[in-house]
Amino acid sequence: MDWGSLAGLVLALVAIAGGQWVEGGKLSALVQPAAMVIVLGGTLGAVLLQSGTGTMWRGLRLAGKAFAPQPPFHEALIASIRGWSKTARADGFLQLENYLTGQRDPFIAKGMRMIVDNVTPETLRSILETDIDSYEQWERQSIRVWEAAGGYAPTIGILGAVLGLMRVMDNLGEPAMLGSGIAVAFVATIYGVGLANLVCLPIANKLKKQLALELIKRTMLAEALVSIALGENSSVIEERMNSHWQQGR
Repeated sequence: MDWGSLAGLVLALVAIAGGQWVEGGKLSALVQPAAMVIVLGGTLGAVLLQSGTGTMWRGLRLAGKAFAPQPPFHEALIASIRGWSKTARADGFLQLENYLTGQRDPFIAKGMRMIVDNVTPETLRSILETDIDSYEQWERQSIRVWEAAGGYAPTIGILGAVLGLMRVMDNLGEPAMLGSGIAVAFVATIYGVGLANLVCLPIANKLKKQLALELIKRTMLAEALVSIALGENSSVIEERMNSHWQQGR
């Protein structure tokens, strides 16, 4: 769990509730089931219409990654590449098959398998770059679910406010019902703006940042695997990877 991200979300919610309390308002006034149904249901419906079922569910599942820790990979990756390169130069490409056992990263396994199968460096580069492009497009489609939700939620909140005001107008002759209608109107707007700016857009931006790091990692791997296939010295490969890491961060 990335406790910093979770703490940021909690801090934002506490700040809003705390501001309501400091101003003398009741916290219960912020809890309006009708407004919640309008904003959440309307936003989900709009996103579903735009993205389709499969893309929407992929996007929702990605939310967990926004709160997952992302440990640094640079040093471990360089060490692995150094080991692969030395093995390939000293013992031949076939010995790289030993690294395939238990390899959890399908991208690494695919590239290393092609080296073992004596695929030409040009073909290897082309296939790995195509995989990177496909992965990026797939992930960006899922991230757009959160961007779309961040765009629709405030508008749905305004729609909820209009519905609340319509209820107020319908019950002008019953003063006891005016307060709840006005509450729904304003709280729906709060829900819409809050959902967009405290949840959806921050999650989308966090996922974009993680995707950028993953693309750097995969690009470094592709370059390293092609260099290994070309038979380059491990120290040269390592220096190139370090330079690539500095440029990509």
